[in-house]
Amino acid sequence: MATHDVARAKVSARAPRGPFDLSGRSWRSVLKRTVKEFQEDKVTDWAAALTYYAVLSMFPALLAAVSLLGLFGESATRPLVDNLAALAPGPAREIIDGVLRAMQDSPRAAGITTIIGIAVALWSASGYVGAFMRAANVMYEMPEGRPIWKTLPLRLAITAVLVVLMAVGAVAVVFTGGLAEQAGRLLGLGDTAVTVWGIAKWPVLVLVVMAVLALLYWAAPNVSQPGLRWITPGSTLAVVLWIAASAAFGFYVANFASYSKTYAALAGVIVFLVWLWITNIAVLLGVEFDAELARGRAIAAGHPAGEEPYIEPRDTRKIPDEDKEAIRNGLESGMGEKPSAPESGR
Repeated sequence: MATHDVARAKVSARAPRGPFDLSGRSWRSVLKRTVKEFQEDKVTDWAAALTYYAVLSMFPALLAAVSLLGLFGESATRPLVDNLAALAPGPAREIIDGVLRAMQDSPRAAGITTIIGIAVALWSASGYVGAFMRAANVMYEMPEGRPIWKTLPLRLAITAVLVVLMAVGAVAVVFTGGLAEQAGRLLGLGDTAVTVWGIAKWPVLVLVVMAVLALLYWAAPNVSQPGLRWITPGSTLAVVLWIAASAAFGFYVANFASYSKTYAALAGVIVFLVWLWITNIAVLLGVEFDAELARGRAIAAGHPAGEEPYIEPRDTRKIPDEDKEAIRNGLESGMGEKPSAPESGR
């Protein structure tokens, strides 16, 4: 075991510290493998599965966020409804707008009933996170080794943090117009500061999205990572692609598509689902890109290009012993060391 740790330390010392320490040749290989793995891992199929879970999870999550903001009254939730509906392309706005307004206008119970409602909403919303964890493991070529008593609380914790981040993003969107002017007067800020905030709130919203992706990219896969990084090459790629793809899809829907003629009353639903699918493709492509960068670092440190896995698992307790040995052999093939007996857990 000591020899294994020494070998691992040598490999870590040889590995580039970050993606920008990779050579141009390594970057080209990373890009080629990203495209190749995008196809082999069936990312578009996983995006479709995540879209299904997103539909089941999104509205409970929005319900939790709207319920929390509802404590501040209609003056807080009305701008949220107006601004969030405007983010979706074309006919999908009608779907989001209708659901949000129905949530806003529905009677709300107080006290323990509200808390129970939010807890149920969080449980329902955690389905997306669970599906994302499975997809991320596929991207990293790593089986799930964490036991259910570890993954279930993790899934719920991630969901709770994501809802809080959604609430932060909602607050950024809510403070606009008259509400922003009122807050500006209370804080002693002038009209210029309010105008600047009206522009700056969108970059703030992008930062919130980056934080959401950073949490998902770090916590979801069963792989050891150096630490939580708020910005990764994959998350940056995902955000840029998502913004560009959403704008392009919105332009296409507004100018060329005939969804209304083809699907009639269902046009808004179809556009919304396609947009969610495109969004999940961008997010999963970011995971795939980060995974291939990790492989590129391992290869630069001496790991064989075709050997998997190329990164240490976080936990192996749920993995069968024969698979543990295969993982251990794969990791040690790049260390120049003879594999020792597999451990029963980690």
